[in-house]
Amino acid sequence: MNIFKLTRMKKNFTTRSLHVPFPKDDAYNALDMPIYETVAYDFGSSEDIAANFRGELPAHVYSRTSNPTVEYFEMKMKALTGAHQVLAVPSGMAAISASFLAIGKSGDNIISGKHLFAHSHALLDESLRNYGLETRFVDTTDAEAVEQLIDENTRAIYFETVTNPQLEIANVEKLASIAKKHKVLLIADSTVTPPIVCQGKELGIDIEVMSTTKHISGGATSFGGVILDHGTYDWNLNPNLSPLTAKFGKDTFIARLRKNYYRNMGSAMTAHTAHIQSIGLDLLELRFERSYSNCMQLGNFLAKHEKVKQVTYPGMPDASDYELAKKQFAGKPGTILTFDLESEKACFEFMNRLQLIRRATNLNDNKSLIIHPWSTIYVDFPEEERLSMKIRPTMMRLSVGIEGAEDLMEDIDQAFKG
Repeated sequence: MNIFKLTRMKKNFTTRSLHVPFPKDDAYNALDMPIYETVAYDFGSSEDIAANFRGELPAHVYSRTSNPTVEYFEMKMKALTGAHQVLAVPSGMAAISASFLAIGKSGDNIISGKHLFAHSHALLDESLRNYGLETRFVDTTDAEAVEQLIDENTRAIYFETVTNPQLEIANVEKLASIAKKHKVLLIADSTVTPPIVCQGKELGIDIEVMSTTKHISGGATSFGGVILDHGTYDWNLNPNLSPLTAKFGKDTFIARLRKNYYRNMGSAMTAHTAHIQSIGLDLLELRFERSYSNCMQLGNFLAKHEKVKQVTYPGMPDASDYELAKKQFAGKPGTILTFDLESEKACFEFMNRLQLIRRATNLNDNKSLIIHPWSTIYVDFPEEERLSMKIRPTMMRLSVGIEGAEDLMEDIDQAFKG
């Protein structure tokens, strides 16, 4: 079965995921891709292995460089997103850091949204700054402010499709227009909006990074990340990558990643993880739709509760970003919401009384998870900075799982009653 023919058939997401063909026929006609838990691969001749090392004969040679099970997961992601190339890595943070290290060097800069997940913000503001790569933080919902920060050393504009946990949405069309005008990359973290609702290439995004630990893993089964190159950027425009374009052309970015960061720095996804996450892809649509339905029901339930001061979920019709959510993500901007109570103390007391919803830090588990970002994920940031990032002491983040909505509402209700 031809993967490209399958994609053109325009079957639904789950159908396509289930029927992506293996790179090679399996000896036993297995219906699921086997787990190749092996390190090295035999070659038929000395000439063949030498040709592989010269880059003339594509083949698996060592699993730190490539692995058949991981390759299959990358193929599934490619088929479901329309990406030109895909690279699977050990985590979402690895996807972000490897991408920036590939495109930039000391003296270059990145324009980034300032309302980021805390660890992404710390990577840009602390870790990469130590390598001489500057980050200029800005409100990416203000397109004019973004454009004003671009100069000749800007290598990319970076943003989250839906910020976590502020749940803000930038106008991707405007950001894409600015990036194209100034010939810089547009990179998006699309973790919160998986490919079932977000087709990054159609929105004008050049590179997508995401934590597959979340939606794609199938319910917090494993750590992982992917980098999607949509093949829409001319790598001759990036001085750090342009010397490679004569050899690799449109594949320059992934080729650099696979050699410099996959092989040399050991950023390989394991075969076992790839197997689990391939299965997670097959179940993504079913899980997402259930979580989304629960999210809407809980959002409406909380909005009517007398003890709730504010509910934020851009999928609700009265949300300020609802129209953008509808345009960019089919009205389904992820499955997390936030709500505020009267005080930090009230948040802690409420959370401590929950019996079904778990107090844990992750997103898109099969179980519903709640956390108080002010005192946990963002605790290392000064108070003034937390407030400027729209993190409030009164706010809780709820990642909505696939339990029965009535059970979740009952748990919330009893926690409010005390």
